[in-house]
Formats: sequence, structure tokens, C-alpha cells
Amino acid sequence: MILTRLFRSLQSCARAAGACSLAFAAACTTLPTLPENAQARDTSDHVRIEGAHGPLSADARKRVLARMETQGQDTSIFSRHLAYEQEITGAPLSADNKVTLLQDGPATYQALYAALEAAKSTINMETYIFEDDEVGKKFAQELTAAAARGVTVNLIYDSVGTIKTPREFFTDMAAQGVHTLEFNPVNPLTAHGDWELNQRDHRKLTVIDGKVAFLGGINISSVYSGGSFSQSSKNRPNQKVPWRDTDLQIEGPVVADFQKLFIDTWGRQKGSPPLPPADYFPPLQRQGDAVVRAIGGTAAEPYSQIYATFISAIRSAETSILLANAYFDPDPQLLTALEEAARRGVDVQLLLPSVSDSWLVLAAGRRHYGDLLEAGVKIHERRGALLHSKTTVIDGVWSTVGSTNLDWRSFLHNDEINAIVLSASFGDRMKAAFEQDLKESAPVTLESWGRRPLIDRVQEITASMWEYWL
Repeated sequence: MILTRLFRSLQSCARAAGACSLAFAAACTTLPTLPENAQARDTSDHVRIEGAHGPLSADARKRVLARMETQGQDTSIFSRHLAYEQEITGAPLSADNKVTLLQDGPATYQALYAALEAAKSTINMETYIFEDDEVGKKFAQELTAAAARGVTVNLIYDSVGTIKTPREFFTDMAAQGVHTLEFNPVNPLTAHGDWELNQRDHRKLTVIDGKVAFLGGINISSVYSGGSFSQSSKNRPNQKVPWRDTDLQIEGPVVADFQKLFIDTWGRQKGSPPLPPADYFPPLQRQGDAVVRAIGGTAAEPYSQIYATFISAIRSAETSILLANAYFDPDPQLLTALEEAARRGVDVQLLLPSVSDSWLVLAAGRRHYGDLLEAGVKIHERRGALLHSKTTVIDGVWSTVGSTNLDWRSFLHNDEINAIVLSASFGDRMKAAFEQDLKESAPVTLESWGRRPLIDRVQEITASMWEYWL
């Protein structure tokens, strides 16, 4: 009886705290309310597609859209969603790209090292975490070596994300020719213009020679040194749990759009030194058949472009939604979109962490499990690794990989970056990766969830009081 009263009291406190936090949040930044029918019209004639040599003709655009629509599962996501997504972002689709899926740190780092060593003109790197450890030192060595051979090297690092990294680590790179920029410094005396402590640069983006882009969820840190599917990594004595993450390597015309996003971030840091002149936009050639859209989100926007396009894509789903995310704490509108998709017969599957480096976000997200399961959403928790991926595949043809978590912080307070890839063959690769993770996961059922301990429920309520800031 005492425990029941305590539980009810905590619920009341959570509602009160939530109301206060939302009232305070309204004075800062809020998520947009999107009209239900925003994506429900045929808009294919308004979709802009650019190739290696500029905008495609009307006939070429129709051929590209027709090719996409005849691939994969039976879906109208292209005609229902793409122009609305373009309206949100202002960015056209880009044809003729090659997209390589990189799973976990070792594969991503190997590809990055090779590209850094081969760089001839420019390296633009943007990261949330850049640690002074074995991996961080290796990247610093590659960046300074490139600068020494005449490559223009520009590095943006987030002040909070690198708060444990000695400032000398970056000043030493700067002394060796790397142009560095600390995003929104924690120290107000060194802030670039307005001091915005809560606005963080959570992007992970590297653009090399203006021709190759890497992006996803992987930071510069030794926590990614072990592959999440490696038994030797899991079983070594005193070895911390490996991290499971996903990145992309992209070549082709869309790289110019990612380059623009990097340059925009540098320019928005008031009082920072100007970006050094260099050949950031070389001519780009056709590299593959993937259609890609670059999409960036910033806290300075009236609303999150990434959030709006996520909601629209989920509402447009007709067959399947395979979503993997490290920090899942959806707002009511996103939660409703997932539940309604499941209720209309879409196979909605969520791959979420079983352990996390943030128990608050984990607990805040878990309090939604009951409603999701009742709506028919399938939930799996990844075992044997710390899931840090941020990926979604819808109807087998619309995929996104990037830095964006499905929580309030990513949509309201962070700079984030994602790639939208429209390709059935790439969707197959994403689906295969998702299914591989499912083999390492445990399902969460409504029955088992209803039997969770009281302490877990208390943690969920406590965490929900702070979800706007998590």
C-alpha cells in the first residue's frame, strides 16, 4: 500500500514538473504541430532532382522517380512525401550518388583514415566528441600530417562534447596548421557572440576534397574500437561493452550539399575566424545510382527540419518501418505517428538499447513502451553492445542515417545532420543490417513489460520530468 501511494505521488509530481518544464520550454523552443494531411497529396511533379551536371530535365526527373517507384515494396511514399520533404528542407534530391554502409567504429575509421591520407586539397571535419585517447591521437596525427603537406584542414568540435579533452589537444593541432573552431564555448569569455550553452553541435561529418562525405553517429573515441558483433571484443577481460553504430560514405553530387552545411555551421559561429579560402566545391561526377537528400537541423531554425521530415515519412509509410535509435524519447506527435502506423497495418519495429550511457534517456523512453506495444509496435532491445545507431528504413526504399536521436534534445537544442537515401538496393542493405541486430536482441512483450519492477517505473517517472533537456 505504501509503495502504491508512493508510485501515485511520483506520478502526480511528474505531471506537475512536466507542465512546468513545458511552460518554460514554450518560452524557448517548441516542436511544430504538423497538419495531418501535409504529405497526403501526389506531389511528384514538384520534386526537384539534380544530377552531376545540374537540375534534371522534366523527362529525366520522371524517369528517376518512375525507377524508384517500381523498385522494392508496393508503396506511394515517393508521391506522397518527397515534395513535402523538399518544401521543408529547401534542398533538392541529388541523383547519381554512391552510398556505402559502414557498420561500427573499426570499418568507419579504416575508411576515414584511408580518405584522410589520400586528401589532396581540403578536409572539413565536424564532430561532437573528439577524445584525447588512442583513436583521437591517430586522427589528430592524420589531420596535422595533411596540413603539413598543404591540405587546408578545418575542424569544428563541440565545447560540451569535448569538455573532458584538454584544450592543449586542440591548440597543438592549431599550432601545426589545422584551423580549429570550438562550437559554442562553455566559457562565456571565449563565446562567439551570444552565449548559448544549451545549443550543441551533435553532428558527425567529414568532407574530403569536396568529393567524399562521411556522416552518421560515430564520434572520435576509443569506445568504438571494438566491433559490436565480435565475440573477442565481448569476451575480453575487463572490456567495456562494445558500441554498435552506423555511418555512411557518400560520393557524388550530393557531397556539395553536405559541404554547404559544414560551411554554414562555421559561418554561424559569430566572432569566429573566417573559413580559409580553398577549393571547397570542385566539379562532381556521377558515382552511382543512389538518390540522396542532405538534411541538416539547427537550434536556430524556427522548427526542426529533420523532425518534420521524420513525421511526414512515418505518416506516409504503407508496409514497414524499421527504426533503430540510441536515445529514444519521442514527443507526443512522434509517438502518435508510430502508433497510428502500426494500427493501420504497417509493420513497425523499434530496435532500442538495453543499456545506455544515459540512464535518464533510457528510462524516459521506456515509459512509452506500454502505449507502443498496445498499438501493435514491436520493440526489441539490443544485447551485448551499447546501441548508438540512428537509422530508419521505411517501406524498404526510404532510408536515413545520421546523427539525430529521437529525443527532445536532438530536435530542439542540437545541430544535427542526416542523409535520406532513396534506393531499394540500399534499403535491402539497411534491412539486412537491422535483421542482423535483431539476432543479438531480445523482444519486449506487453506481458513482460507489465511485470517490470517498481524501481524501473519510478526511474521512468523521474526521468520524464527532465526529458525536454535530456
